[in-house]
Amino acid sequence: MLEIGQVIDGKYKILNVIGKGGMSIVYLAMNEKANKQWAIKEVRKDGKQDFDVVKQGLVAEIDMLKRFNHPNLPSIVDVIDGDGTFLIVMDYIEGNALDKKLQEEGAQDQDDVIAWAKQLCDVLGYLHSRKPPIIYRDMKPANVMLKPDGSVTLIDFGTAREFKYAGVADTTCLGTRGYAAPEQFGGQGQTDPRTDIYCLGATMYHLVTGHNPAVYPYKMYPIRQWNSLLSSGLEEIILKCTQQNPDDRYQTCAELMYALEHYQDLDAESKKAQNFKWRTFIATSALSLVMVGGALTFKSLEKSKTADTYDSYLLRASTAETDEAYDLYNKAISLKPDDAKAYNELLNYFKGDGVLTAEENSTLIRLTSGTSEKPREKALKDSDPEAYSLFCYDVGRYYYFNFNTDADADITDSTVRQTGAQYAYAWLSKIPDTEKLKKAAEDEQRKDHDTIAEKAEIITKMSKFMKDGGRGQVNNEGYYEYSFLDYWNDYSSMIAMDLESTETVTIALSVYKSFAVTVYSKADEFLKVKTEDEIKAEFGKILENVGKISTYPTYYAENNDKQAAELRKLIDMTLEQVSNAAKSRQKQGGAE
Repeated sequence: MLEIGQVIDGKYKILNVIGKGGMSIVYLAMNEKANKQWAIKEVRKDGKQDFDVVKQGLVAEIDMLKRFNHPNLPSIVDVIDGDGTFLIVMDYIEGNALDKKLQEEGAQDQDDVIAWAKQLCDVLGYLHSRKPPIIYRDMKPANVMLKPDGSVTLIDFGTAREFKYAGVADTTCLGTRGYAAPEQFGGQGQTDPRTDIYCLGATMYHLVTGHNPAVYPYKMYPIRQWNSLLSSGLEEIILKCTQQNPDDRYQTCAELMYALEHYQDLDAESKKAQNFKWRTFIATSALSLVMVGGALTFKSLEKSKTADTYDSYLLRASTAETDEAYDLYNKAISLKPDDAKAYNELLNYFKGDGVLTAEENSTLIRLTSGTSEKPREKALKDSDPEAYSLFCYDVGRYYYFNFNTDADADITDSTVRQTGAQYAYAWLSKIPDTEKLKKAAEDEQRKDHDTIAEKAEIITKMSKFMKDGGRGQVNNEGYYEYSFLDYWNDYSSMIAMDLESTETVTIALSVYKSFAVTVYSKADEFLKVKTEDEIKAEFGKILENVGKISTYPTYYAENNDKQAAELRKLIDMTLEQVSNAAKSRQKQGGAE
C-alpha cells in the first residue's frame, strides 16, 4: 500500500485514499510541477496468486482507454510497473458514483436521469462507432461518475470487448446480474451494441425508480408501477431497451437518443393528442396534396428526422463493408455538410488499417468536396472554422506519416514519400488559422492542445519541403528558406514533445518511422548537415523511447508489438544506409 506523502516516479505525490475495491486501491495524487491532480489506481502483486490474470484485464482496459478521445471517458496518462505494484495514473474525476447517490437519496429526478442517459447514450454510440466496435457490457450506476457540473463519466472498462463479426456466442458471462442482458450469459448469443442498450435501460430503471434490478427477484416492472407520476414515454423507452430479444430493442444508440430527446411525444396523453392531430392532418392533406403547400408540409416532417437519419448513417457506416460505408458516409455528409462529425468518422474509417492510400485519398476528396452548386468542405469551413481546422490537420498529419500506396508497398520508396507529402501539404495548407486549430483542440480536450499549433506548423513545412523532392525554396539572397538542417531540427523538436503521453503510442511510432524512412532515403543529404555520430545519437534516443514505451500495456497489443519490431528493423537499415553513405563520402574525399 502506498503511503500518504509518498512521491511516485519523482512527480506524483500521494494525498489520500479515495476508493478501495476487491483488487485495488485508488489514491488522489498531485503532480506539483504541473499543479494538477490525478487518480492513481494501485494493484499490488503480493498475495495475489491470480495477479497475471488481473494484470491482463488491466492491460486490456488501458489499451482501450489510450485509444479513446471523448469528454465522457477518462484518460490514461501514465503506467508504472514497479517491483511490488502496478500503478495506473488517470484523470481524477471529481464527484460521486451514481450508486452512492442512489444510496443517499433514493430515486432520482426524472429530468436528471434523462439528461444522464443522453450523455451515456452518446458515449456508447462513440464506442460502438470505433473500428472494430467496442461493446462496454457493464453499464450500471456504480460505473458512472457524476461530476459537480452535472456531466457524467463512464469508468471501468474491465469487461469491455471488441465486437467480433464472425462470433456466434460469448462463452463466458461478463457483466453484473440484474443489469446484464440475456446474451451476456455464456452461450446465449454474442454481445453487440444492443447489449449496451439493454444495460443502459436497466440503469435508467434503477435511477428513476430507486429499485435495484441486481437484487432478488432480478426483475424490472413498468416504472409507473412504482411511481404513477413518471412519464409513460420514458416507461415505454425503458421497456423497449430491456426486451429479452435483442431484435425487439432499439437497434442503435442513435435510435435510442432520438427517443430520449422526444420522450414526451411518447406519453400516453401526448399520443392521444398527436393521433388526433395526425388524423386531422391526413384528412386535410388528402384534399390538398396537389398543392405546393402539402409538399412543403411533408418536406418539413422529413427534415425533423434528419438528425436521427444522420446518426444512423454514421453508426451503420462504421461497421459496413467498404463500398456500402462510402455510400453511407456520402449520404450523411450530404445531409449535414456543415457538421464535422461525419468528416471525422470518415477519416477514422480510413485509419482502420493504419494506412492511407491514393485510392482512399480520391474517395476522401470526392466525399468531402461535393459539387460547385453544393460545396461540402466550404460549408464546414464557413459554419465551423475551428472544427474545419482540426479536420484538415488530422488528415494532413495522417497523410504525412501514414501514406502508402498499399499495405505491402516499400515504405522507403522516395516516390511514395513524396506523394504522401503532396497530399499532406494540400490539406495542411487549408488550415485557416492555427489559433482556431488550438481552440478546437482545447474544446475537444485533446491531450496535445498545448503543442498542436507548433506541430501543425512543423508538419506543414516538412511536407512542403518533401513534396518538392527535398530541394526547398531559395530566397532572393540565394539561401534556402528551408533546408535539410531545418528539416532535421523540426523533426528533433517534434520527437522531444513526449508524443507517447500527449498523443498515442501509435502516433509516436508513426513519427519515428517517418523520420527513419526520410533519413534512409536522403542519407547523403543529411550527412552534409549532421555527422554520422550525431545521426546515430538521435536514433539512439528514439530506440530508448521505444524501449520505454514497449513496457507500456498498450504494447501488449499484437499490432503495436509488430510496429515496434518493424521500427527497430527500419532503424537498423537506416543506420546501415547512413554508414555506407559516410564511407562513400570519405572515399570521394580521399580521391579528391
